[in-house]
Amino acid sequence: MEISCPHCQQRNRAPVERLSTGVNCGKCHAPLLSAPLDVDAEGLNALITGSAVPVLVDFWAPWCGPCRMFAPTFKTAAAKYGGRVVFAKLDTEAQPSIGQQFNIRSIPTLAAFHQGQEVGRVSGALPLAQLESLVQQLITPPSA
Repeated sequence: MEISCPHCQQRNRAPVERLSTGVNCGKCHAPLLSAPLDVDAEGLNALITGSAVPVLVDFWAPWCGPCRMFAPTFKTAAAKYGGRVVFAKLDTEAQPSIGQQFNIRSIPTLAAFHQGQEVGRVSGALPLAQLESLVQQLITPPSA
């Protein structure tokens, strides 16, 4: 999949299977997952099915006030947890069929995926502490 570097905007090719190993930009060598990835339908499906680490998707739209207010919080969490969780954003206005496929009824909606399966969903703009709690649940393996 192609990922734009959040630091220098260089486009990089990175196999989805390698995202868990901490991929870096080929130009500036900064981590590629330190910011949310903007994905389309194809990119989202590749992430969900191919990523070895959990994927947290923000389904949003540019006209949505709560979505715009939540964006910096999501970006902050991506900077802190990127690599242990892949943070992705999908514009439901630009990709309405994906919103329908995932039964998105309100935005923003966060959906968590692990090993190809949806493992959780939360609607609404979360405060950072609540978002971090959700991320911690994703990266902490369940007790046996």
